[in-house]
Formats: sequence, structure tokens, C-alpha cells
Amino acid sequence: MSARQFSQERLMKVLLAPQISEKATYVADKHEQVIFRVATDATKPEIKAAVEMMFKVNVNSVQVACVKGKAKGGRYPGRRNNWKKAYVCLAAGQEINFAANEQG
Repeated sequence: MSARQFSQERLMKVLLAPQISEKATYVADKHEQVIFRVATDATKPEIKAAVEMMFKVNVNSVQVACVKGKAKGGRYPGRRNNWKKAYVCLAAGQEINFAANEQG
């Protein structure tokens, strides 16, 4: 599937933020994958099309994981929202440099 099958407006709302952590850095170095926080209703084809459109890279595959929100105790007990993250496997030789993509 390509970006043409999805509206550009929808694809701009699919990716919420890159997930920056020690694990994300390790995965990026070892497996050429980038981790994104995505919309909870996003599908794998939408995520692939959004990454290819926004960063101009080729995507081999996408794996998604639903993260359960933490239960918080204390005076006002509650729960954080559930969210979804996507492991995006890039084609060989491709990389996304977030520092270079910022417009200052």
C-alpha cells in the first residue's frame, strides 16, 4: 500500500512522537528500527505510509505494541491512558536523523 491510498491529512495525524529512550537507541543501532508513539487507531499500512511520506525513507515492515497505562495511587487514584507504539524497520542503509529534521 502506498501513501496515495490514504489522505495526507490522516497520515499527518498518525505519528505522534518519536520514542527516545535507552531501549529505543539500542533497537535503532542493532536492528535498524525506529520507535514511534502513534495514534491508538492507526493501522500498520497507515504507519508505513506516514513514515515514508514524512521522512522520505523506505520501510520494510512495521510492528505495533499496545502499552497499558499505569495505575496511579495516592490521594487521587486513577490511571494513565493506554497508548500504542510502532517499531518501524527501515530498509538497509536508510536512517532517520531527528536532529537534522528539526526546523529552528
